[in-house]
Amino acid sequence: MLLLMLALRATTLHAQHSEKEMDAKIDSILSLLTLEEKVAMCHAQSKFSSPGVPRLGISELWMSDGPHGVRAEINWDNWGYAGWTNDSITAFPALTCLAATFNPELSRQYGVAVGEEARYRRKDILLGPGVNIYRTPLNGRNFEYMGEDPHLASTLVVPYVQGVQQNGVAACVKHYALNNQERWRDHINVEVSDRALYEIYLPAFKAAVQEGGAWSVMGAYNQFRGQHCCHNEILLNQILKEDWGFDGVVVTDWGGAHDTREAALYGLDIEMGTGTDGLTTSTRNAYDYYYLARPFLSMIKSGAVPESVVDEKARRILRLMFRTNMNPNRPPGRMNNEEHLQVARAVGGEGIVLLKNDDGFFPINPDKEITIAVIGENATRAMTVGGGSSELKARDEVSPLRGLKERFRNATIIHAMGYASGPPQYGREVPSALDADSLRHAAVKAAGQADVVLFFGGLNKNHFQDCEGGDRRQFGLPFGQEELLAQLAEVNENIGVILISGNAVAMPWLSKVKALMQGWYLGSEAGHALADVISGDVNPSGKLPFSFPAKLSDNAAHHFGELSYPGDSINQHYKEGIFVGYRWHDIQKIKPLFAFGHGRSYTSFELSDIKTDKPSYSADGQAIVSCQVTNTGDADGAEVVQVYVGKPDSKVERAVKELKGFRKVHLKKGKKTRVEIPIEMNKLAFYDESISGWKLERGAYILFVGTASDNIVQKLEITVK
Repeated sequence: MLLLMLALRATTLHAQHSEKEMDAKIDSILSLLTLEEKVAMCHAQSKFSSPGVPRLGISELWMSDGPHGVRAEINWDNWGYAGWTNDSITAFPALTCLAATFNPELSRQYGVAVGEEARYRRKDILLGPGVNIYRTPLNGRNFEYMGEDPHLASTLVVPYVQGVQQNGVAACVKHYALNNQERWRDHINVEVSDRALYEIYLPAFKAAVQEGGAWSVMGAYNQFRGQHCCHNEILLNQILKEDWGFDGVVVTDWGGAHDTREAALYGLDIEMGTGTDGLTTSTRNAYDYYYLARPFLSMIKSGAVPESVVDEKARRILRLMFRTNMNPNRPPGRMNNEEHLQVARAVGGEGIVLLKNDDGFFPINPDKEITIAVIGENATRAMTVGGGSSELKARDEVSPLRGLKERFRNATIIHAMGYASGPPQYGREVPSALDADSLRHAAVKAAGQADVVLFFGGLNKNHFQDCEGGDRRQFGLPFGQEELLAQLAEVNENIGVILISGNAVAMPWLSKVKALMQGWYLGSEAGHALADVISGDVNPSGKLPFSFPAKLSDNAAHHFGELSYPGDSINQHYKEGIFVGYRWHDIQKIKPLFAFGHGRSYTSFELSDIKTDKPSYSADGQAIVSCQVTNTGDADGAEVVQVYVGKPDSKVERAVKELKGFRKVHLKKGKKTRVEIPIEMNKLAFYDESISGWKLERGAYILFVGTASDNIVQKLEITVK
C-alpha cells in the first residue's frame, strides 16, 4: 500500500502534463479503486464536499458558492453557518453589473480576483458564474446573471472562467439550462423550440465550455422536455458532452437529482444536496442513501447498470482533481487585499448606468457647500447578505451613505430612511416593524430642507425581491417607494434616483425626477463606487444588459399569458421563441422605457467614418467593422460601440437585429481613436430545425452600428457569398 501511495503522490508532482499523460495517470488510478470507492466519489459527504479516497491519498473536493465572492463556511451537515472568524471575504459586484461594463478585460480581472479568494479558502470548485438569460424582470435571480443577450453573456463569461481557473479552481457554470425563473423552479417543465434553445439559451454555456474551457457545469433544477436538467439525455449527454466535447464534471444543483437510473445514465457526475437535512434528521437522508450512492451501487452490482458508467464518472472527477486539488503548481491564492477591492470598485464604477440626466443633475460637485438629503433604506442597508446562495460575509461593505459622507466632506448630508422592508429571511417575507407613516414624514421633512435629494430606492435581497427561491410579486417599486417619491417631488424638484437592484422596475414617477442611475448590487466597495460616479471622479460608462419595458405586458414572456410565464405549475411554454428582450421590442415596435445597450455619460461621443473592410465575404470569413470615435465633450470618458446584424428577406422569421460585436473605448476629452470590431460570418447563421443544425443564408445583411440598440448611427450593407 505504501508503494501505491508513493506512486500516486509522484503523479501529482507533474501537473500541467499533456491531456494524454493525464489520461494515462487516471487509468492507472482507476485500476486501484474499488467499486465502492468509485461510487462514493459520485455523491456528497457533507453540504459542500464530496469524498476522495483516503487510503490512496486522494483528497476530497470542496465547493463553495458563489459567483460574486466565496460564501461563509457552512456546517458539515446542515445549512447553518459554522461561525468561523476567518471567512470574511471581498464581495464583488453582482454579475448584472459586470455585464453592464461591456468590458471583457474587467471580467477577466473579476474572475482572477474571485478565483484567488476561492483558492485561499481552499476551495476546488467555485459555484459560478451564472449565465441564464434574462427572460422576465420578475425572476428573483436575475441579478446573478449576465443579461438578456447571448452574445454579451458569451463574450463576458469566457474571461471570467479563465480568470478563475488560472488559480487551479474550477469554475462551475450554472444553471444549465433554462432556469429563468425561481417560481416552481424545482419541477416546472420548460418547453422551448430547438431554435430558441440553441440561439438564445445555450450560447453562453457553449462559450464557457469550448472557449473558456470550464472544468465543471451545474445542472438546473427545472425540467426540459420531461426530464430534470440534472440528468437530462438531451442537454447533458447529447449537447454538452457529445456535441460540445465537455470533459469536465456535471454537478447537480443542491437537491437537483430525482432518480437513480436517470442520474446514472443521463450525464450527472456528482450529486449534491439531496435530502437537504443531511445526516441530522434520519438515515433516510444520509449521504449513503443519495441516488448516486447505495442505490447506484446496487444497480451496478445487479447488472442493471454497467460498471463502465461509474468508471466514466470517476474518470471525469479524477480529471477535475488533477486540475485542482492534485495540481501542486496551483498558486496559493489571496484574500481581502487592496487589489481585489480595487477590482470590485472598478467593476462597480464601469457598471453603473446613467439612464437620465436632465439639466446636468449629475455629477454633483463634491467641493460645493450644499445640503444633500439622502433618502431611502437602500442608502444604508447591507446588500451582501440575503439573496439566497449568493449571500456573502464581507469583511467590510461600504454603504452608499458612508461613501457619500467620505467624498462630500464640504456638504451637509442628512439621511432619512423613508421606507423600510424588514429583515432578510430566506424563504419567507417578514414585514418591517417600523412605522411607515413616521418614516415617510421624516423623509419629506429632510427633503424640504435640502438643496439636492438623492433617493436610494429599488429592491433588496429579501424574499420576493432579488432573491433565490421566489420571484418578484410586482413590477413596481415595493415598500411604498412610489408614494414616497411623489411626496418628495412636492417639496423638492431637485431629485436624483439611484436604483439598487438587479432587475428592471416600473417607473410611473420618472417624469418627476431629474436624474436616474442604475446602481446594481456593488459589493464591498458599493459606497465608494457610487460616490465616484455621483461626484464625477468616474465618468459613467455602463450600458444596460437588458431592456427596461415601460409596462410588464411589453415584456415578451408576459405578453403571451400565464402559460408562458410562470406556467401552470407543471408546464411552461416559451411562446416568444427567439424574441427575447430587445429582439421583441424591435419586431413588435414597442418602445422600451430604457433600451438594451443604453447608458449616458458626462461627456459626449461622436461615431464617424463607419465602414467595413470590404463589401462581401465568404461563409467562413470575417468582416471588420471600423469607425472613428471622438470624445467631443469636456470630460474623459468611455463609450461602447455596438454592432448589430440583421438579415432582410430571410427565409425564416428573424430578429430585426442582433448584437454580434462590441468594443469599449476609453478616451480623454477632445481625443479620438479608430475602433475595429470583427464580425464572424458563421455567427450570422440561424439554427435550422429541419436539419438540426446551423445554416448561414447567402445574400445581403445589414450592419447596425451605434451606441445602444435604439441609437443606431449608421447602417451598412454587406453580402455573404
